[in-house]
Amino acid sequence: MSTAPPSGNDSGKAVADTLPALERACGDDGLPSATRALLAQASEALRTVLAEAEAARKRYRALFDAVPDPTSILDVDGTVLDLNAAGVAAYQRPRENIVGRPIHVLNPDLPRDHMDPVLEALDRGDSYEIEVTNMRADGTRFPVEVHSANIEYEGRRCILAVARDLSTRWESESRYRLLLESIDKGVILFHADPGQVRVVSANPAAHRIFGVGSSESLERKFNPEDWKIVDENGDELTPAQQPTVRAMQTGQIIESTVLGMFHIPSRQMTWISVTNVPVFSPGGSQPEHVFALFSDVTALKRDNALFDRTQALAHVGGWEWDRVNQQLYLTGEVRRILGRAHPPQTMPELLDCLRPQYRRPLQAALGHLVDINVGFDLELQGQREDGHLLWIRMIGESEAGNPSATRLSGTIQDITQRKQAEDVLRVQARTDPLTGLMNRDAILGELSAMLASPSQNRIAVLYVDLDRFKTVNDVLGHAAGDELLVTAAQRIVGAAGHEGLIARFGGDEFLIVCAIGDDHSRPERLANALLSAFSDGFRFGDDEFTITVSVGIAYAPEDGNRPQQLIQNADAAMYDSKRRVRNGWQAFTPELAQRQQDRLQIETHLRRAADNDEFHLVYQPQVDLRQGRVIAAEALIRWENHQLGEMRPDLFISHAETTGDIVRIGGWVLREACRQVHEWREQGHGIIRVAINVSYRQFLAEDLAISVRDALAEFDLPGSALELEFTERVLIEDAPDTVNTFMALRELGVMLTIDDFGEGYSALNYVRRLPIHGLKLSQLFVQGVPDNQSDVAVCRAVAAIARSLGLGLVAEGVESEAQRQFLLQLGVPVGQGFLFAPGLAPDEFVHRLGRSPDFAHA
Repeated sequence: MSTAPPSGNDSGKAVADTLPALERACGDDGLPSATRALLAQASEALRTVLAEAEAARKRYRALFDAVPDPTSILDVDGTVLDLNAAGVAAYQRPRENIVGRPIHVLNPDLPRDHMDPVLEALDRGDSYEIEVTNMRADGTRFPVEVHSANIEYEGRRCILAVARDLSTRWESESRYRLLLESIDKGVILFHADPGQVRVVSANPAAHRIFGVGSSESLERKFNPEDWKIVDENGDELTPAQQPTVRAMQTGQIIESTVLGMFHIPSRQMTWISVTNVPVFSPGGSQPEHVFALFSDVTALKRDNALFDRTQALAHVGGWEWDRVNQQLYLTGEVRRILGRAHPPQTMPELLDCLRPQYRRPLQAALGHLVDINVGFDLELQGQREDGHLLWIRMIGESEAGNPSATRLSGTIQDITQRKQAEDVLRVQARTDPLTGLMNRDAILGELSAMLASPSQNRIAVLYVDLDRFKTVNDVLGHAAGDELLVTAAQRIVGAAGHEGLIARFGGDEFLIVCAIGDDHSRPERLANALLSAFSDGFRFGDDEFTITVSVGIAYAPEDGNRPQQLIQNADAAMYDSKRRVRNGWQAFTPELAQRQQDRLQIETHLRRAADNDEFHLVYQPQVDLRQGRVIAAEALIRWENHQLGEMRPDLFISHAETTGDIVRIGGWVLREACRQVHEWREQGHGIIRVAINVSYRQFLAEDLAISVRDALAEFDLPGSALELEFTERVLIEDAPDTVNTFMALRELGVMLTIDDFGEGYSALNYVRRLPIHGLKLSQLFVQGVPDNQSDVAVCRAVAAIARSLGLGLVAEGVESEAQRQFLLQLGVPVGQGFLFAPGLAPDEFVHRLGRSPDFAHA
């Protein structure tokens, strides 16, 4: 127990008060001298004691005030008995305002029983330490760390309390805590317990990164059994491999390590980049703690994974060329694309991966990039080590704004599949999918190139058309027609061999282009070989068909020096051959050229005929064959051109069908016929039914039902005033809307008739299922009765079909009384032809309405 020096208290004061009395006694002459001598000695001794006591008190005060920390002596009840100078300065109070008062004057927040734990510790022989907040005279607070010990003061047990100001340390610790709490990096302090690494504390960022609430225990969250830790490649780490344990065991800093922290209960993966720093205790040789400082890189890891995956899916990677060190850096995807066991590490090695003809363009592009900072985008072909060819798209650029950049970079993309697809599409674009021959565009391109080549002095074009192909296609169907085209293509290839380029030009038409050179007979020899190739029939099941070819030949340069001109002339020669005799060939001639010129002239004028009001209609009566009464009329178009004069209908109508002008002409005929019927009704002749012909092109090119409805409405006519005559080609086309169109026309009340019935090949099936009213017996057969037995048989068959289907029947081309009698006996009720009247002008037609021919009652 410590003992304090004298302190000048009340007992010392009493001793000091005794000294004057002794000195007065020594001077009293009434006392014996011996007594005065003893009193003098006592007075001197007392004076010495007082001097020594004062000296001791001063030493005590000097020492007490020399203590730099606020120090106080407390009674066991907490009363302040003494306070040093540092305390007076710290608390900013006079000493007399503190001494003799309870300790609460310095720390008003202490509880009533604050001395109990202090005395308990001191009774055990221990010191007592506590951090509290003391108060200055102005009410401000400051933190102190108080160390308390026993002391004997003025002969009794007291307490010596030394208070160390913690303001500076708290400020430092506050800054440290503020730093830890404000940074976005996680910080965890680990303590090395035997056999494990235990979490001591963590900052808020660590709680946030691992999803731990402020009220949750991070130590409980980091139960080792709940975690699986993997490296950046996804391989699981053993405890000994984990960076925190390695830092603890080796005492070395383990810098930036990417770890995947998989929390098993929540199935949550968090990726961090962590640095582990060992912390040693003073004088220690082994780390006592490890600081783990880490960043959340989950999003970056995900983005990198997605980027790598995107690169792999897009087959694109990156390259960088260090020109100073001549090093080439390639990403993993580029190395995979190049398919080399030892990927190139220099630009020359990369060039060696390319085919020779593609090396120079890349070298030139790199030179431009280096010299004038012009980027490049090239498609290059290379070869893998396994021998397979590859295509790459290589893009290069230098650092932006740095023309002298030493590093060039860019991307390399695998475009092999696209290039292969382009090659396939290029072949497909030039190939007829059915026959495998060149198509129209391909042969036109080849012909253009041959005509432009100076080495080709003479070229022949053979236009090949299959005779009677339509018969097979219509009778047996499109599948058989396709089979016939494939077989025909094979025969043409076999006949032509390698002597010319062969193409399917369209439909059942083929083209052969050959260079003549010194072999002037080659085109004719090819034409004859084609005729021979088709001498044998084509079998389809049990059926056999004779299919021949008609061939037209045109020569360059005499018959033209442009592809279309040559083909057009060969086509004209082919049609001339087909017209004269099928299964033959014909070379283009000047006469054909003139005919072609006439055709072009007709087509040119025909296109403007409707606008120039050059068309008019004549009306051929349809009469009752028994009574001779006119019951209807067929409108026939006539064309009188101001330059060409009167044009034959069969001539200009075929041209109009070819050019497509028939659609516009057909629309004019429809409106004009309706207008004329309206005019006749206005003149008092009643409703006269007029039949008009409808082209298959007109049927396919417009909404016919709407056009007919609008024309009838415009002239206020019932549908019964109109009869539409369709050729069998309309039926055979069998467009998806054919039946719907026929039904719509029938609902309008319009009569529907099949013209020239019997000339087609497969119309019977359509006649059976389409909603038509009647048939017209072709003049092709009528003109041979009653003498030609074949024509008689056909007429009887058509009449029988009409009767069995309940259809009306009109005979065309009746020119003799014998024909009329035959048709009457056959049961044909109506006919038209020159026996009754040709096509008549409108006024002549109504004039004939009231007349009856001589046979009226025969």
